[in-house]
Amino acid sequence: MADTTTADTKKQDRAAAKLAKQIGAFAREHGGAEGQLAHIGQAGTRIVLVGTDGGWGDLVAPSYAVAEKAAEKAGLTLHEEFDGEFAARVKTGPYEWTRMAGIQLGGTANPAA
Repeated sequence: MADTTTADTKKQDRAAAKLAKQIGAFAREHGGAEGQLAHIGQAGTRIVLVGTDGGWGDLVAPSYAVAEKAAEKAGLTLHEEFDGEFAARVKTGPYEWTRMAGIQLGGTANPAA
């Protein structure tokens, strides 16, 4: 019988490596990046990415430990909170504003392109 601890560790290492690769690609596309980790319950941990150019995105890791490992492997600077200063770096466009307004006002989201 295989050692489940070793198998679990290898699975987590593979997940972290894949996420680190995606973080690196995002950072290259956006002139660098910083991030913040947020627990999202049983679904795992959200890795919020903010590029130097204001672009943003997110990834989901299966656990906080995997998210931390991925961020470390990618060399991502992490913020403790998504506070005002960090959030102010995010640039949003018409898509985000109309989508948020539509949802908040009970209307439809953006029409299909």
